[in-house]
Amino acid sequence: MAVFLDTREPGFEAGFSALLGAKREEAVDVDDTVAAIIADLRARGDAALIELTARFDKLDLTPDTLAFTQDEIAEHCARVPQAERDALELAAARIRAYHARQRPEDARWTDESGAELGWRWGPVAAAGLYVPGGLASYPSSVLMNAIPAQVAGVERLVIACPTPGGVVNPLVLLAAQLAGVDTVYRVGGAQAIAALAYGTESIAPVDKITGPGNAYVAAAKRRVFGRVGIDMIAGPSEILVIADGESDPDWIALDLLSQAEHDESAQSILITPDAAFGQAVADAVTARLQRLERRAIAGASWRDHGAVIVTRDLAEAAALSDRIAPEHLELCVADADALLAQIRHAGAVFLGHWTPEAIGDYVGGPNHVLPTARSARFSSGLSVLDFMKRTTLARMSPDALAAIGPAAAQLARSESLEAHGLSVQARLDRLNR
Repeated sequence: MAVFLDTREPGFEAGFSALLGAKREEAVDVDDTVAAIIADLRARGDAALIELTARFDKLDLTPDTLAFTQDEIAEHCARVPQAERDALELAAARIRAYHARQRPEDARWTDESGAELGWRWGPVAAAGLYVPGGLASYPSSVLMNAIPAQVAGVERLVIACPTPGGVVNPLVLLAAQLAGVDTVYRVGGAQAIAALAYGTESIAPVDKITGPGNAYVAAAKRRVFGRVGIDMIAGPSEILVIADGESDPDWIALDLLSQAEHDESAQSILITPDAAFGQAVADAVTARLQRLERRAIAGASWRDHGAVIVTRDLAEAAALSDRIAPEHLELCVADADALLAQIRHAGAVFLGHWTPEAIGDYVGGPNHVLPTARSARFSSGLSVLDFMKRTTLARMSPDALAAIGPAAAQLARSESLEAHGLSVQARLDRLNR
């Protein structure tokens, strides 16, 4: 059963701290295995990738069949029912429109000394998107990762998506097609991350890797970071709902279960100033779990990691929310904007009774790749900026160098970096002749 906490009870702080500090992932020691896989891939390239795919995915490939052909993609996409195609196209259009507004602008100006300064933005040259296979194969994640990269202007966009036993999800390939992905490789695991980072005879290396995966994929992303950029190391999904007594308990129960059904390690929390409402939601969760398709997973998540927290008021609820810094935050209250003004830390916020988090997973527009495990305190969800880099610009005129150069030369001498200072001073001496 989910834990019940009340901020007015003497033991609340200890209980809340325990909730925040509870580990929601099994300690799986995979790093040594991943290190060996990466070393093997770097040494043997395609041969290692093919051998590991046969071992882990029970799929025999050759260098020529590592990637889907365009004819294969077209054949699989043709199997997608029209209703699903229409939904995916709507999602793609909305995600693209939202992310198009995120493109930053270049800037240049001349300051009071006469120095010309500025910056310019440009995309990474190539990005690799990891898409889990099997039961966790989600076309929505393809759109959320690939469309921001496409909007950013990434020239080469590839996907690594395992197809265990050769089983293909046509919706994933359609999502890739809609998002402008160049190539889809049917490989996965740590070996796929290594192939994207270091390259093989058949796979050219990329500059940035994004996308979710299991513990082996996460460990591989940690190890290749620095060689390439990565988005984040994502943990189990989270949802926090702040609701008043006017909300529909069944709606809130379903919102909580929408994340609980992802994973037994997912976490769903309700914060409310109405204790009776909190109990009504818990009862509704119990009722819904009787007939939910993924009730075994959702039930374990709710039992082991779920919580109902009763507060004195909504202001206290906002303060607790900031301590949790949730991945997803729903504000199901009468004045959601007023409560939003009190919130600082959240990956994504869903405002009002008519905005379930599940809308954000698919067709809302904002990205659903979000910081977990309290990292919303210092990081943001995936965006166009994750696929771009800023280059600063500076041009000194003789007058500008004369105005600010002596200070640079002085600071260089203070740091005992003689050549730094001399490189400026030599130009100042020329000006003073």
